[in-house]
Amino acid sequence: MSIERLESWNRPIGLLAAVPVVVAAFYVLIYVLFPPLFDGFWGATCGTFDTWLVCSGFLQRGFTAGILIGITAPIVGAYLVNRQMALIGEALAHMAFGGVAVGLFVGAAVPSLDYPLLFALVAATLAALCMQYIAIRTDGYADIPIAVMLTGGFALGIAVISYGVTFHATVESYLFGDILFVPFENVQLMVGLTMLVIGTVALTHKQLLFITFDREAARLARINVRFYDTLLIVLTALVVVAAMQILGAILVAGMLVIPVAAAMQFTNSFNRGLVLSVVFGQVAVFGGIFLSYQWDVATGAMIILVAIALYLWSVIV
Repeated sequence: MSIERLESWNRPIGLLAAVPVVVAAFYVLIYVLFPPLFDGFWGATCGTFDTWLVCSGFLQRGFTAGILIGITAPIVGAYLVNRQMALIGEALAHMAFGGVAVGLFVGAAVPSLDYPLLFALVAATLAALCMQYIAIRTDGYADIPIAVMLTGGFALGIAVISYGVTFHATVESYLFGDILFVPFENVQLMVGLTMLVIGTVALTHKQLLFITFDREAARLARINVRFYDTLLIVLTALVVVAAMQILGAILVAGMLVIPVAAAMQFTNSFNRGLVLSVVFGQVAVFGGIFLSYQWDVATGAMIILVAIALYLWSVIV
């Protein structure tokens, strides 16, 4: 047997062997290291500023979740916007909303399965894979599967809600977002998601950049374009589900697109635009939370309005 064949066999085995190590590292980071770091940081911040905005537990969780979404959403959105796939986040958000409705329905019947975000994650991931499959297997334009999922996910959610189960208040929190009532378990989940997105993008940045700007050259360079397309769309699904409880299914696509669009007005460099879009995402999150507190309006909506204001300012400047 040739050395090349042995190496090709050993490479997947080596990757599989590394999976338990990665899972253990994530567990230690999220469940062992993160809680004391969270308490230490916000304890010191509260001791320094001594204001209700940073001393309230629910606002501490809201700020942390918002910061994490302000990182992951623009990072993934930078590739989507430059590929003219801005609406894909909205389509996946609608499918995730359908998954939430199904999860709430199942949880009402079987309390041990009351994990609506898990159902949303499964629905959004399956929708992402289906969109990729439809785009490959049909001769239609890429916006056809997006339109199908955009309407189908909402139709599924409305159908389940109208079936007669009384959980409308809970549905509204996923539909419109509620950053002030994010449980700590979801914050821990977002920490893991942020590490996963950053790590994946760091490892595949060159390939994702190649297929974003020159797909034909990427194919000639023997890059598996379908694999990286699928990877990007699955990452988008993960970010959408994580952001649902903060921004809601209606507004979640805004965080994927608007900070990136604002950053593109200031630079032609993709890497500099990526960093600047994260900065704009943080400004939108902090500005939205502070203004929603001052004016007593919905936090998720205020975050998106601040992001839009940043975009309009970037266009004018």
